[in-house]
Formats: sequence, structure tokens, C-alpha cells
Amino acid sequence: MKNASEKRRSVTLADVARQANVSKATAARVLGGYGVVSESAHDDVMKAAQALDYRPNELARSMTTGRSGLIGVVVGDIENPFFSFAVRGISDAARAAGFNVILANSGEEIEAEKAAVRVLIGKRVDGLIVTSADCRDISHLRDVHLSGRPLALLDRALPDLDVDAVTVDDRDAAMRATRLLVDAGHRRIAYVTAAEDAEIRGADGLPVISTSTVRDRIEGFLAACREADIAQPERSVLFGAKKTATRAIVAGALAASDRPTAILASDSIIALETFKAIREARLQIPDDISLITFHDADWTSVTSPPITAVDQPVYSLGKSVADLLIRRLKGDIAAVERIVIAASLIERGSVGPPPH
Repeated sequence: MKNASEKRRSVTLADVARQANVSKATAARVLGGYGVVSESAHDDVMKAAQALDYRPNELARSMTTGRSGLIGVVVGDIENPFFSFAVRGISDAARAAGFNVILANSGEEIEAEKAAVRVLIGKRVDGLIVTSADCRDISHLRDVHLSGRPLALLDRALPDLDVDAVTVDDRDAAMRATRLLVDAGHRRIAYVTAAEDAEIRGADGLPVISTSTVRDRIEGFLAACREADIAQPERSVLFGAKKTATRAIVAGALAASDRPTAILASDSIIALETFKAIREARLQIPDDISLITFHDADWTSVTSPPITAVDQPVYSLGKSVADLLIRRLKGDIAAVERIVIAASLIERGSVGPPPH
């Protein structure tokens, strides 16, 4: 007599076919989701698979169908709530279409991004969704595109790569947020960003930055400042605000004799560290300084006062890019789509007039 704890024999495709009284080829087509079968045969196979608790061998199925049922996703920083919400949108859309997601994090490093893409291709993903860390170095993404494997871009478009992309209108959002501060009377406005590999050109003041979203936001900030005749606004862009460095950078700005009376933070992680630095400097929001952040993170609505935020439809961003990729995986050959989603500005209690 066999040990009761011994694992039972795995149910095979042949077992399902025998139970459903169909051929193995028919059972494979039903369970693999390809080819054409009659409605009655489809129902019989599905009932047999459920009754036998059939678990498909994914490797065997991929060899039969040419599909792994996997979508690879590479994002810039999984610790950032922005990407967490976007990945949730991707995962929900993928699951609804019968795909699973493999997630990789580049840490905003281009070599890590290239390595992640290589690993995902090695795992035979059917398609890729990538948030590019460097718009100047895209040879690896171009190779993916030329290979015929569907590729879509999340949050950061690449003008030199003709693939689907879903982005937010970051330039317009930054302009609107900056105008709100200008309209409140502010002239000394600081923009705080994690970007490091940047330089501000002299005459036009446009930033040279490897990440399109960072560039667009800074351009929007500078454009709104110049629109308000604020002199040399590029001097108010504070770079290098990564993790623990943020508080020191903001503290230094707040200690200056011409300290900013308002701050626009490029994401909610920077904004939280900025909020802490303001409190440590014993300044009050908005009496002493105003604050706006990109991304309406959970914490922004529960502080005192709650923080005005640029609300990016991040879940929709992720879902939309997944829908585009899945459409390609199903054989759609329509023209490339570049979807730009508008952001909204949630006004709360963190913006007031500058102190006298």
C-alpha cells in the first residue's frame, strides 16, 4: 500500500483528453487557447480539466503555442509609489487577458535596465513594457523592436523608437503647478528633483537630461517662471535629491538668506523628505513656505496641512500601456499609438502667499 502522503501522479493532457473523449490535439487547442474547436468540445475539455484538477505544464504549452503567456515589465524604481500603482494597472489588464507579469527594477540605471531586458527575453516573455532610464541609450530596446517582439513604453516616450507609448503630460502639469505658486505671489520657487546627470544651458536654460519625464517637468517649471518674468529660474532647480540626500539639499536651501518661499517636488518621495526638512527648520506650511508635489500619494492628504498635489492617473497609465501591448500580442498591426494622458491639480492647504 502506498504511503498516504505520497504525491499523486500529475494529471497529463492525455488524461484530460481521455476524460473528455476527444483527441489530445483538441484538448491541447482548448487548454492552450489557440486554434478552433467546437463549442461542445471546448466545454467537455474544460469540465474534464476542472474535474481532474489539471495543471498545465507552462514550458510544454509555450513550445506548442509559441507563447509563454508572460509579459515582462521593467520600471525605474519599484520603491516609488508611482511605479507601484502603474504596475498594478499593468497586472490587472494582463490577468484579465490571460497573461502573467514578470517585474524587474532598473533602479534608474541603464546597465541594470539592459540586463533586465536580457533576462526577460531569456525567459521567453511574449512582450515587454519598459520605462527607459536613459533616452540617449536605447540600442537594446531597438533590438527588441527589430526582432518583432512587441514592445511598449511606460511613462517615458522615446522619439527615436517607433513603438506604442503611454505618458502623462508632465510639462503642462509642471507649468500649472508653478503658475499656482506664481498666482499666490511667489517669486522664489525651488524645483527639487532626483536627477543628477543634468546641466542647464546658458541662453535658453533648457535642461539636458537623459529621462524624458524629468526633462519635461523641469521645462514646464522653467517656462512658467519665465512667463512670470522670474529672473534666472534655472538657478532654482535643485538636483541630486535622492533618498537621504533630499533632506540635506532642502535644508541647505532653507538656510540661505534668499531661501525659497515655495517648493515644487518632482515626486512624492522627495516631497515627504522636503516636508520633514521644513519641519526640522521650524517653518510652517503654508505660512512660511508653500509646497506642491507630483503624485498624490496616500500621505499627502493626511498631513497638517494636506499637501497640494499633481494627480497623475497612474493606474490608468499602467492599464493603458498593457492594453496596447496585449492588442499587439493578439496580432493588431495598426499604426503606432502615442497616448498622452492629462494630469489634474488637487488644491489643498499647502499653498499660500509668501511671508512678508
